[in-house]
Amino acid sequence: LAIKCFFDEVTNTATYVIADTDSQECAIIDSVLGFDMPSGSTSTELADEVINYINQKKWTTRWVLETHAHADHLTAAPYLQSKLGGKIAIGKHIVDVQKIFKPIYGLNSDFNTDGRQFDLLLDDGDTFNLGRFTIDVIHTPGHTPACLSYHVDNNVFVGDTLFMPDYGTARCDFPGGDAATLYRSIQKLFALPDETRVFMGHDYKSKTRDQYAWESTIAEQKAENIHINTTISLEEYVSFRNKRDEGLSVPKLILPSVQVNIGAGHFPQNPNNEAPYLILPVNAFK
Repeated sequence: LAIKCFFDEVTNTATYVIADTDSQECAIIDSVLGFDMPSGSTSTELADEVINYINQKKWTTRWVLETHAHADHLTAAPYLQSKLGGKIAIGKHIVDVQKIFKPIYGLNSDFNTDGRQFDLLLDDGDTFNLGRFTIDVIHTPGHTPACLSYHVDNNVFVGDTLFMPDYGTARCDFPGGDAATLYRSIQKLFALPDETRVFMGHDYKSKTRDQYAWESTIAEQKAENIHINTTISLEEYVSFRNKRDEGLSVPKLILPSVQVNIGAGHFPQNPNNEAPYLILPVNAFK
């Protein structure tokens, strides 16, 4: 399995291209659409890097995968699909996230909350193929209700569930998030073989590290994660996580990101001129 990371320093997001080099089939995990909040303009710079890389390799894109509906960046899934093909997939509990946020944004009645915006909704234990490899779906909620991890070969792509061991774990204070649920999800990951390579969806460096990093192992996470490891109880983790989340600021791009990402990357459409637009709810997040 070939693995290539494209790191976006603006949103601290790791986008992965994984491929079976024998069949020349690939998948993209957690893509990024550039977005400038002051001007409301989008950019495809990072997505174009992904496209150029895949085209140079002459790979066929089978999947455009989301680990969850991100709150810190917009997905480039529709753009990538238009250029490369492939099916856009996310966890089936995205319907729960859609139902939570539709009234917050006051989305039109024609915004469906059954996940139909995506090509495929995935459940815990589902499997699908990437060439000769099987991708196993692990439902890892807690950060959001719909979070998935993708386990393939000896690798697991965990989205926001875990960060590098020196940075910890994801926040759980978004609507539908829950620290106890995240703890149990991480135990599912900890049950994987110690040598399993763990690929994070984000990195923010740390107080002791001045370089970005996005790969560890299950053994390293179990032994060294500063928020959760084999010595931390459920009660200790929930107490710590809830207290820490109280002091965190709202992500800078949460308002545009969530409304776009719950629609598989499609912007709401202005009924008057069919132009894409964004909704700015007031006092929805404090």
